[in-house]
Amino acid sequence: MSEHLSTGDQVPPVTAARLGAQGLAGPPSHDPVTVVRRLLAVQAQDLRGARLAIRTRSTGLTADDVDRALTDDRSLLITWLNRGTLHLIAAEDYWWLHPLTTPQLARANARRLEQEGVSPAQADAGVDVVREAVETAGPQTRARLRQRLDSAGIPTARQALVHVLMAATLRGDMVRGPMVAGEHAFVAARDWLGAPPEPLTRSAALTRLARRYLVGHGPADARDLAKWAGITLGDARLGLQGLVAELADRDDGLVDLADRAPTGELPGPRLLGPFDPLLLGWVSRAAIVGRHQHVVTTNGLFRPVALVDGHVVATWGLAGGVVSVRPLEVLSPAVASALDREATDVLRFVAGKCTVT
Repeated sequence: MSEHLSTGDQVPPVTAARLGAQGLAGPPSHDPVTVVRRLLAVQAQDLRGARLAIRTRSTGLTADDVDRALTDDRSLLITWLNRGTLHLIAAEDYWWLHPLTTPQLARANARRLEQEGVSPAQADAGVDVVREAVETAGPQTRARLRQRLDSAGIPTARQALVHVLMAATLRGDMVRGPMVAGEHAFVAARDWLGAPPEPLTRSAALTRLARRYLVGHGPADARDLAKWAGITLGDARLGLQGLVAELADRDDGLVDLADRAPTGELPGPRLLGPFDPLLLGWVSRAAIVGRHQHVVTTNGLFRPVALVDGHVVATWGLAGGVVSVRPLEVLSPAVASALDREATDVLRFVAGKCTVT
């Protein structure tokens, strides 16, 4: 049973269903890959945020378990997908999700390269440098790749390095795989993952995308899928049309998988990390953030937030080994105590010997 705000705010049925789909309500997972498979893709330009997304949907795990899946098991990886942002995915999903969601990113990547002073010829040469490095020398950190690119005369100042690495990733040459001395290293996709399976047709891939999206985000509609995946509205509709026989009838215009078992409960108070999937999965997040729209900044940062009864009620931070919760509303003593326990669990997860304020 969750602990409630004194305001008595009610959660719309759609929001309650989405909380269950997200794995925030119901039985928690016990391994990081299960969490990621459910969500399909977890925004991960902030690696701590991606790890914390797993923490709040699981029990008994630590950040080291996530890194082990990245490094030893090779069951998770991070790469540029969907909206042109780094995402954490299950390794088995790379070979179909990458070709489906990245072609539309190439034009923006080329434009950013030129803005950063990298000509098309230099970009091509940079991709070759990166490809050779990961294929011949194994996992490469960003610092090592910068050195190689600098030696080859490829611009790396400001954001140039990031966009050269993105170009190499979009062309299918590499992914972010293992942790090396605390840094996330790039590897050759085929060397790290093995030979790819037979490719899906585009129609089959869109249908798979729609089904997997609904597993972690339903109920939703084609606009939600299009925004989340970074695909066209037409492609989102095609994907959902391929699922017609698997969808439940709804009166609100949304769709969901017919075989979904409702959780029948709301999650207890939770501390969600930065860029949590709950704030990124649909066209609108208004039902979650309410009047606290500022938790998503004008420059696109998604702050860590506290969630109580499906509503954002606080922000929080972890700095210097201290978790600080900053209420945006008056919280009951029971909720405050629950968030203190969540803060303690965050510290356990990151394995720091820290204090809570």
